Amino acid sequence: MKKKKSLVIFSGGQDSTTCLIYAKNKYEKVYAITFNYGQRHGQEINVAVNLTKIIGIKKHKIIDISNLNKLFLSSLTNKNIFFEEKKSLNTNKTFVPGRNILFLVLSSIYAYNNNIQDIIIGVNQVDFSGYPDCRSNFIKSMNKTIKLGMNSSFSLKMPLINLNKSEIWALSDFYNQSSLIFSSTLTCYNGIIGKGCFQCKACKIRNLGYKNWKLNKNLFMKSLKLKIKL
Repeated sequence: MKKKKSLVIFSGGQDSTTCLIYAKNKYEKVYAITFNYGQRHGQEINVAVNLTKIIGIKKHKIIDISNLNKLFLSSLTNKNIFFEEKKSLNTNKTFVPGRNILFLVLSSIYAYNNNIQDIIIGVNQVDFSGYPDCRSNFIKSMNKTIKLGMNSSFSLKMPLINLNKSEIWALSDFYNQSSLIFSSTLTCYNGIIGKGCFQCKACKIRNLGYKNWKLNKNLFMKSLKLKIKL
């Protein structure tokens, strides 16, 4: 039996689109929320709008928090900063401090107003490093804080948290949507929709995961089923 409602924090990238597809098959009613935080590739918003229509999500909210890019310079929000990783710190130049904190708080307010209990975020701590706000312990901490602050029973869901990229490809394939992920999502740091630029870190991880998954789909489907309830 499907659960009633969920809200997916949705960027239009591979991970959040896979989460949206997952939620569509798990819940009776799915909402999506997308944030304009001044990201350097404005087409992310258009990609997100297009994908919600294709997947059949009728409730899609876009929130403007573009002033965030005035507080901190990141290569995701400033075209003058290259994508090379920082050498002296444990974070990447693509890290936007506080972004996921804001996303979760604002999503919780929207969920509260629409009587939504489950909020889904596509964070992953297997393939990516240098993003402290993508760790399971951070999300769990935020879940506790939001529940206390709003006196509510919100549940922050992280279906991809322990999956590698090949298993994430397997998850979209389980729902017969891997072709959509491959052709229509925007994960590339250089703003190339679909297969990407093959050069940036995001594309390298995505495409290596895709290649490995294609070589042994059965293996990754088995490992996926051990980690997530389908």
